[in-house]
Order: sequence, then C-alpha cells, then structure tokens
Amino acid sequence: MENEIKRVIKTEYNAIEKMFESLDYDNLNKVLEVIQDRKGKVIFLGVGKSGHICKKLAATFASTGTPSFFVHGTEACHGDLGMIEKDDIVILMSNSGSTKEVTQNIYPIKNIGAVTIAFTSKEDSLLATSCDYKIIYPSLKEADELNLAPSVSSTLALVLGDALAIALSSSYHFTKEDFFKFHPNGALGESLKKELNK
Repeated sequence: MENEIKRVIKTEYNAIEKMFESLDYDNLNKVLEVIQDRKGKVIFLGVGKSGHICKKLAATFASTGTPSFFVHGTEACHGDLGMIEKDDIVILMSNSGSTKEVTQNIYPIKNIGAVTIAFTSKEDSLLATSCDYKIIYPSLKEADELNLAPSVSSTLALVLGDALAIALSSSYHFTKEDFFKFHPNGALGESLKKELNK
C-alpha cells in the first residue's frame, strides 16, 4: 500500500515537471493580459471534477484580487447564464474539451458578449477551437492503474490555475493589506491582523 501511495505521488510530481517544461508561456502571457485588461469579472464554468477545480480556482482568484465566481455547466443553461455579463471573461474547463455540459455553453456565452477561454488538455477539441482564447496543459496518463480517475489531469489544472491567479495578483501589486480585506477571519486573518496592527 505504501508503494502505491508513493507511486501516485511520484506520478503527479512528474506530470507537473512535464507541464513546466512543455507549456506555451507566450500564449499564457497573452491570456494573462486579456484577463488583466477585462472590465468585468472572471467566471469559471465546469462540471464533475473539473467543476470542483473551478470552484477552488474561483475562490483563489477572488481572494488574491481578481473578482471571480463559479458557474455550474448544467445550471448555466437553466438560467445561471444570467450571472454572466458582456464585460466578463468566462473560463470553461474540461479535460477532454468535449464535455457536453461545458461546450453547450460556448455560443450562449458568446451571444451575451463575454470573452471565452478554454481550459483543457486537448488543443484540437471543440472547446479549444471554439473559444476566443485557450489554456492548454499536457494530456497525460492519470495516476490510477485504470487511467480513469481524474488525478494527474485535475492536479495539472489546479497548479496551472493557481499560477495564473498568483501572476495576476502580482501584476496588481496586491499587498497584505489587500489580502486582509478579503480574508479577515480564520487563523490567516488573525495572523494578518496582528501583523498589520503592530
């Protein structure tokens, strides 16, 4: 059992290394500039495990200075598209790039006037080819022996999303004081309160 745990951790570790070496950083910088220049919010849209990653990334973006929230791919077409405005940017996440509950929202979002960004491992997918911009991470084998459970793919999406959030935050010259405005409670909030009130 211990060896299996180590194997999975090592597999995900190696996947991050491969992503680090293979990313199109020029494209990522272009996407960052688009997000920086936006007038509205950054909205993450997904379902399943990608949806869970979207929720986490929306929270990270929001807490580090980029107004953001999550919309569920299925609920979007049942009225939640009304949360999206023309000045917003919508990041649609699907590892395969073909998840119907995600791709069905591309053109309704475009009709609203919002900018769409695909977040996927498949550069030639419907999602990647239909959105205005794309964020592509490597398509690698999952960590489980069946190659089915989202593990490597979800880890890569999370790591890359965190990197984007922190890069944006840095570009805003986001300070501890700014962070405290959004995170006044919990152990982190208490620690910042003591530090800032010295």
